[in-house]
Amino acid sequence: MEAQILNGLKGRSELKHELNHIDCYLLRNKLKHVMEIDPHATNEGKYLIRSVYFDNVDNKALTQKKEGLLNRDKFRVRLYDYNTSLLNLEKKSKRNNLTYKDKCRITAEEYEKIRVGDINWMEKDSRDLIKELFIHMSLYQLKPHTVVDYEREVFIYRYGNVRVTFDSSIKTSFRNNDVLNKDLPMVETNPDITILEVKYDEFLPEIIKNLLQISDRRKGTYSKYQISRMYG
Repeated sequence: MEAQILNGLKGRSELKHELNHIDCYLLRNKLKHVMEIDPHATNEGKYLIRSVYFDNVDNKALTQKKEGLLNRDKFRVRLYDYNTSLLNLEKKSKRNNLTYKDKCRITAEEYEKIRVGDINWMEKDSRDLIKELFIHMSLYQLKPHTVVDYEREVFIYRYGNVRVTFDSSIKTSFRNNDVLNKDLPMVETNPDITILEVKYDEFLPEIIKNLLQISDRRKGTYSKYQISRMYG
């Protein structure tokens, strides 16, 4: 499949499955013999991801995800292992069956301004993604809505630029958007659920495709944000 470009970004295919503990154990043990562990992971091959997702009073982002719209955009601010000095604003876009991700660095001070509604500075910012978020916040009243935490384990296969991730221990903040607060009270969702994500460019190598065959598991449209909103 030939790569498709959107605003200079190359689209990637993305598959998602919901796994139980047994599935995870079996699949992880198969993958580790063929794929590399993410070199950035420090804690037993895992790291913590914290994101705050933007939405409005009409739950625009949540509704579009539930309805499976082919064309949709989702904004979030993300950090890793509670490192508030390294924040990224990200926009994840879905166009037909391909996923595109754009991101830019953002400071903790800038996020706090956004969180309290001080957004006029964004209109003239030099970063295109900041200006685009300003438009969405102005037109659709998007705001930082819900913080979601989870642990991620990543396996990499360089042919086809394949990333297989296991996302577990998904927690939600019950609509609290204080993403910089390490002590933010979080509520665990379903501890038995792990979300498997498979991301690749033009093709999924046959060896990886065969390893990912798990009985009675179907491709889904699972979202950590969607799961977290089930709890508040």
